[in-house]
Amino acid sequence: MPAEFSRHERTVICWPARSEIYGNRLGEAQTAHAALANTISGYEPVTVIANPNDVSRARQACAESVEVVGLEIDDAWFRDSGPNYVVENNELIATCWRFNGWGEKFVPFDKDATIASRFAKHVGHKTRMIDMVLEGGSINVDGAGTLITTEQCLLNPNRNPKLSREQISERLCSELGQQQVVWLPFGLALDDDTDGHVDNVAAFIGPKNVIMQGCDDKNEDDHARCRENIAVAKTAGLTVHEIPVLPFVVTDSIRAAVPYLNFYVCNDAVIVPVCG
Repeated sequence: MPAEFSRHERTVICWPARSEIYGNRLGEAQTAHAALANTISGYEPVTVIANPNDVSRARQACAESVEVVGLEIDDAWFRDSGPNYVVENNELIATCWRFNGWGEKFVPFDKDATIASRFAKHVGHKTRMIDMVLEGGSINVDGAGTLITTEQCLLNPNRNPKLSREQISERLCSELGQQQVVWLPFGLALDDDTDGHVDNVAAFIGPKNVIMQGCDDKNEDDHARCRENIAVAKTAGLTVHEIPVLPFVVTDSIRAAVPYLNFYVCNDAVIVPVCG
């Protein structure tokens, strides 16, 4: 499985659709996604997947160079619901894992449960269906055989309750071509939606070379959690570069962390979330 930082053909994102989550801010979310797509399109081709009844709005908001495709979806989180691509014998294969709405927290999720295979077939990619729940944001690979994840997410009983840690490791290695799985204990303390996805706390930038989220405020729960994660990564033989600052925001009376680690590497640019 290639690393996220590897050069690639294009970026694919989805158009926000779940009004019960965004409420009166759905339009703001769609505008932000259009801005993201337009920015990335300055560096590489971009495809936006939108519900058929949202295609016109997405087409109007996005730059002319952005491709808009009408396919049914539940919401915008294609990093989690989309396929993970592997290269086998010089052939690109879309591995399509089971998606259950982050442990059935967000329903319905039937459209997102099939979007990986439907998109792959739409663009003519070979698919491989895998009978295990996995979101793309719950793993990260270095492109040289090492995968990093969190126990908090992948060992949560709302994902694969019948699979042990060893069985999950074996499946990840066999399906994604990995030799080592590094199990961090934690995601972020306030990441209840995904049960602690690794994309908020660690991201590879090279073989066994990883940026990790720290927390320099000793009063935050994440201070000890991030410290333990970093210790585990170093023990596993990874070179760690720590980002010590973890910002927080309050939106609609809900406090949330805004980790810098959830960045995106496109060709020749890095898109980084900011706080404030």
